[in-house]
Amino acid sequence: MEHMRRIAFETVMRACGFGFLGIICVMTGMSFDPRFAFQAGGLLTTIMAFILILKSREALTKDYRKTEMWLYIEKDFRPPEAYAQWASATVLRDTYLTFALWTSLISIVMWTFALLFSVAGIKATYSVTAPSAPHYVASKPGSTPQPEGDNPRRRPPAISYQLR
Repeated sequence: MEHMRRIAFETVMRACGFGFLGIICVMTGMSFDPRFAFQAGGLLTTIMAFILILKSREALTKDYRKTEMWLYIEKDFRPPEAYAQWASATVLRDTYLTFALWTSLISIVMWTFALLFSVAGIKATYSVTAPSAPHYVASKPGSTPQPEGDNPRRRPPAISYQLR
């Protein structure tokens, strides 16, 4: 039974690892706004916890021979057929619920960070208020227009984090 638990733990951990990789990619893409990034991470990990809970319910009725865990168990360590369905369902259900608990704790942490960023007033802003385009004045008819002012170069917009 412990061998089955170890293999179930490895297969569910790998699946959750891929899920968290996707969540981290989404959060990295939204890193311009930390509050929004942690809200997205909190929402996605909450969804992941619900999926794990649903998978734990499905494990009770799924045929043990069609599970990934069963494929990784060596034939010498497989339980007898009369016992295999119950053992497989119990081990997978416990493993899914354990990972659902851990995922929900991570979700709570992410929602807490989003709340702290919101309360602290940290928010990302783009400095889109670049100076307006220079006015061009033609000094003589037929000549190329020249910009007014001393510094015709504009600074590119930048990201800055400010407290409200």
